[in-house]
Amino acid sequence: MNNISGLILAGWLMLSLAAPAQKKVRPTYQVQQVPNGKIYVITQTDPKYTFDSARYTIFIPDSMTSLNGVFIHQHGCTMEGTGAATAYDLQYQAFAKKWHLAVVGPDLYAANGNCHNWRNGESGSGAALIRTLEAMGKITGYRRLSTLPWLLWGHSGGGYWALSMLRTYPERILAVFGYSPAFDPAAYPPAAFKVPVMLRHAGPEGDACCWQTSIREFGKLRSGGGYAGIAYTPHQTHNYSYVRYMAIPFYEAILQQRLPQRPGGRYTAMRPVNPAKAWLADTVSYHLFPAEAFTGNPLNGAWLPDSVTAAKWKEYVTTGTVTDRTPPPAPYGLQLTGRQDGTMLLTWKADADVESGISHFNIYRNHSLVGRLPSTGTYQQFDTNGDNAYPLTVPKMEQVLTETANDVSTIAVSTVNLFGLESARITVSR
Repeated sequence: MNNISGLILAGWLMLSLAAPAQKKVRPTYQVQQVPNGKIYVITQTDPKYTFDSARYTIFIPDSMTSLNGVFIHQHGCTMEGTGAATAYDLQYQAFAKKWHLAVVGPDLYAANGNCHNWRNGESGSGAALIRTLEAMGKITGYRRLSTLPWLLWGHSGGGYWALSMLRTYPERILAVFGYSPAFDPAAYPPAAFKVPVMLRHAGPEGDACCWQTSIREFGKLRSGGGYAGIAYTPHQTHNYSYVRYMAIPFYEAILQQRLPQRPGGRYTAMRPVNPAKAWLADTVSYHLFPAEAFTGNPLNGAWLPDSVTAAKWKEYVTTGTVTDRTPPPAPYGLQLTGRQDGTMLLTWKADADVESGISHFNIYRNHSLVGRLPSTGTYQQFDTNGDNAYPLTVPKMEQVLTETANDVSTIAVSTVNLFGLESARITVSR
């Protein structure tokens, strides 16, 4: 059992759902309260699937009166068991809280780790996802969860999965981000050309599995008039990337344009992208143009949803990352509590920076830095292969202070993001 599986199974509440149909194994779920919401785990099996089982780890932010969509982060081949990390990812949790999204980290298992058994949505992996969202809608009370639109993310074989879902379920998809997608899906239906897609490709030039896949799929989508972009950077490889720094701003631009409107609380269909905001990028010179001003063949230009995304695209392909230039949100809920030994317990809450997560917290006494959480390293980081968060269990947001309740001082805490930018300080005095 890997560490993520052990973390999920240890100490959880196990409940059973009613079987959705006869002769199908009853799905079970577990639920865990985390600081910013609840995490659910549900496992699906069905003899009709060409793979063994699907386990979905789902984060839903607390205090959401409604949800707008579902962010699905699909791992690649041989990465089974790592998908759950997405639900514990503080940066993706903050992204979900901002946009009222559920976060889904799938783990798809097949005999001998053969991702060919699940990489196509028509293998049953698409049906298992929908079945899970239907069950989660009943469990959580978000009854429309199964009908909400999707943001799809996929790495390598998972990138193929995302593109296969685009082919099969285009009317359900807000946007697709393919991180070094492997293999080539068949032709796309007309509805797929209305879905914004960003393909990030890297690896040995001429690699038919991934490098050429991105180029071919970009060509297919653009030749059909599709909203497809492509981002190549020489600073990365197939399994090395700071891809979330490009994916999140791409998604945010699409969400701003496409989120369904709910006048009077009623659900309506996704909006089309706004062509007046679109930019095109020359993938050779990296020059950027408003779509109507592009001088070359527009079908050869990388499509980008707006000028802000275009600027970030250029930085990403040039440097391999996107620099966060804004400070994170300040912590909140700061409290000092006396302890029996005469010391004070400092506690607080914080949301991660949507752009670059949490590196650490600084603790101040009378404006002087007196502590850091954690004392060394980062509060939470992500790997540059599968984009998976670590550690999953983060330290409690608390610090023991040796001063006593009789000391007169001002205590403050700030958040520092992964680019070293510090938030405003929140203070409490005793």
